[in-house]
Amino acid sequence: MSNHAEDLSQFDISVQEKDKLVAEVIRYVLFKTHHNSGCPIRREELTQLITKNYRQRNLPVMIINEAIAKLSTIFGYEMRELQRVRPSSNNHQGRNSQQSAAEAKTYVIMSKLPAEVYTKYVEDEDTAHLTGFTFVVMSIVHISGGKISEENLWQHLRRIGLDEANESHPVLGNTKQALEGLVQQRYLQKDKQSGPEGNTLIYELAERALDSQVTASLKDYISQIVNKDVGSVEDE
Repeated sequence: MSNHAEDLSQFDISVQEKDKLVAEVIRYVLFKTHHNSGCPIRREELTQLITKNYRQRNLPVMIINEAIAKLSTIFGYEMRELQRVRPSSNNHQGRNSQQSAAEAKTYVIMSKLPAEVYTKYVEDEDTAHLTGFTFVVMSIVHISGGKISEENLWQHLRRIGLDEANESHPVLGNTKQALEGLVQQRYLQKDKQSGPEGNTLIYELAERALDSQVTASLKDYISQIVNKDVGSVEDE
């Protein structure tokens, strides 16, 4: 307790003030995650929230770390920092290097509950279709070697009834916006690559899709589909 008080004394704030800041960060993270469909939250946003009334230099580090701990122990969420993955293309390497240096750290929250518990008690049935769409798109990109051209991706999606020109899909709404949403959420990233026939837009798996837990779920999902198809062929 004395060590904790000493930690606070260097920032010249009380325990009550610290607890209030931690609560504000947790509230912001939960609300922003829900409001923006799980898009990453920039560390800069959290820092601005903390330094709005406090100017102590290292205070954001302490507050964010405590918020991360409480999100884990109280809410069952892991607040994970994303390590941004660059596109594999080297066509814009200089620009990407500058962009990466300027980009702020980002965070996402992920449930620590076992998958079966999360599905039964937490998962929102109203957003289940988006989860399905996400896994379908990631699976297509994964089995294509981790990247695929926009044209080929839509060619695969059209086989399951998803057309890029459809702005009023009964489940997804605007299908192009739904795909762009996966880029904003950092499941995918896109990059223009130049070639003999001009520029081609390439989609690649981004850091959230490359997460070990997501990769394991993705491979399991693909194997279930493959085994189901093999079983159907054998039955015939």
